[in-house]
Amino acid sequence: MSSILTLLKEQILNMHLIFRIGLYEMKSQYQMHYLGRIWQFLNPLVLVSVYWFVFGLGIRGGSPVGETPFFLWLLTGLIPWLYISPTIAQASNSIYSKIAMVSKMNFPVSVLPTIKMFSNSIPFLILLIITFCITIIYGEFSGLYLIQLPYYLISMYMLIFAITILTSSLAAIVRDVQNLVQAIMRIMFFLLPIVWSVDSLPGNLATILKLNPFYYLIEGFRHTLIGGEWFFDDITYSIYFWLLTMIILLIGSTIHLKFRNKFVDYL
Repeated sequence: MSSILTLLKEQILNMHLIFRIGLYEMKSQYQMHYLGRIWQFLNPLVLVSVYWFVFGLGIRGGSPVGETPFFLWLLTGLIPWLYISPTIAQASNSIYSKIAMVSKMNFPVSVLPTIKMFSNSIPFLILLIITFCITIIYGEFSGLYLIQLPYYLISMYMLIFAITILTSSLAAIVRDVQNLVQAIMRIMFFLLPIVWSVDSLPGNLATILKLNPFYYLIEGFRHTLIGGEWFFDDITYSIYFWLLTMIILLIGSTIHLKFRNKFVDYL
């Protein structure tokens, strides 16, 4: 547990640095594009439109999921994933891509995945607000369920940090890890209830899919934005999620602290 506390302390002590570099990365990402930061919102808009057309109008024929319009149901699951997937892929490469520069500066490399998490957070939070406004337009406002949004945001950030501190450390040592992460995130999209409903699956298969911690987050954001379930309604599942997150964080922090003084040697 001391390794986890060490990394968390480093994040807190360097929060000002995380914010400063994260904002710089966000501003510079599309600096050479004519549309600039508009792409941060244009890309999700195009993806949502394509998935809605293919899965909503094409495969489902416009039918709702339960009593929820498919477009809204899709949006509440897809927006969190459009943050989670690229952030994990990019943060997993953060140490390798910046280690030469960081080795000449006085701040811990453990903040590099967090910087990427922060730089991607601002567009995500704006899209989340837009999604919330759309639920109101559709008349699907979740009411009191919205107060559990901070819980799911914290859950998401903790899981992403746990995974990326592990994968970014391993990717700095073995480059194949980065390709593996990207492949897994692409496959993961189709194993999560983002464009399809779990209600159509047999009970045993649905239970197996719930072992995926991202399932917990996607459904959690959906329940928060359109209502239906509290995070403590299935307390066993919540305990499982946090136990798995802490195990990943423990493994990742241990590996990171053991090898981080040698990362430069693997370049």
